[in-house]
Amino acid sequence: MTRIDVTRGGVAVAVRGLVKHYGDTRALDGVDLEVREGTVMGVLGPNGAGKTTLVRILSTLLAPDAGRATVAGYDVVRQPRQLRRVIGLTGQYASVDEKLPGWENLYLIGRLLDLPRKEARARADGLLERFALTDAARRPAGTYSGGMRRRLDLAASMIGRPAVLFLDEPTTGLDPRTRNEVWDEVKSMVGDGVTVLLTTQYMEEAEQLASGLTVVDRGRVIARGGIEELKAKVGGRTLRVRPADPAQVRPLAAALDGLGITGLATTTVDAERGTVLVPVLSDEQLTAVVGAVTARGITLASISTELPSLDEVFLSLTGHRASVPQDTVPADDREEVAA
Repeated sequence: MTRIDVTRGGVAVAVRGLVKHYGDTRALDGVDLEVREGTVMGVLGPNGAGKTTLVRILSTLLAPDAGRATVAGYDVVRQPRQLRRVIGLTGQYASVDEKLPGWENLYLIGRLLDLPRKEARARADGLLERFALTDAARRPAGTYSGGMRRRLDLAASMIGRPAVLFLDEPTTGLDPRTRNEVWDEVKSMVGDGVTVLLTTQYMEEAEQLASGLTVVDRGRVIARGGIEELKAKVGGRTLRVRPADPAQVRPLAAALDGLGITGLATTTVDAERGTVLVPVLSDEQLTAVVGAVTARGITLASISTELPSLDEVFLSLTGHRASVPQDTVPADDREEVAA
């Protein structure tokens, strides 16, 4: 079957009107998505938003009910065999064979991908070294720590040198140190030209890795854009004011609360950092607050504005956890649409 050339212009993943039903439930309800080559697209959303269903369709594990998707130039429905040769997938839980040593896991996957024996051995050796697993290469994967199994799983997804890598909440359950190690490896892959579609509920992870974000809820895309762009869409800034004299923090907060500026929210004192936080919704409010500080003759050590955190963006855009009937969904997909 002829390859569909959709990568002209740098688009590695193209999704149009994707729909997936589980009984009466629409896990995906007309999703559109584009991922540029050599970038990380973060897909955010609460439990049940449709993130894992999307990844399963794009990696040919599920068939959509409507719509079309192409990955690395291949149609996910009409060209699944060709597509599987150019993608990698790491799910929420390590999928390696725990009875086999780490090296054999990687070698076996290489051979299943039709790599010659010599190349499969070389790839297994090289990836074990890259993921700091060489010393454990001959041990059964079942003896590995959770972080080691996750790294082995990532290595397995890289055996075939994928053009596109799907990471479905890849650091779920990992400690902070191991999570940072996984992030470093993902950045390295992107540096090698790999395109990544990342689903996550860790806001820090999205900020660390993603160059663009797509927010989904109830199977629909409700927002998309760069991190700073989405923060700006939510609206509002926080003015952080730090007096030169720490004793002035609480009097300053009280004075600002008493200004009577229309729409100005109550201030918050960050005693640990010696600052007053003032939520402002407009340039007029910001100017009024700065003017009030100046009028009181309070010497400032610093003053700065901050956009909302990505956590605040997420909560503002979604505002709830999805809830659908469990008995309408196959067992393997219930986590994706759980309440």
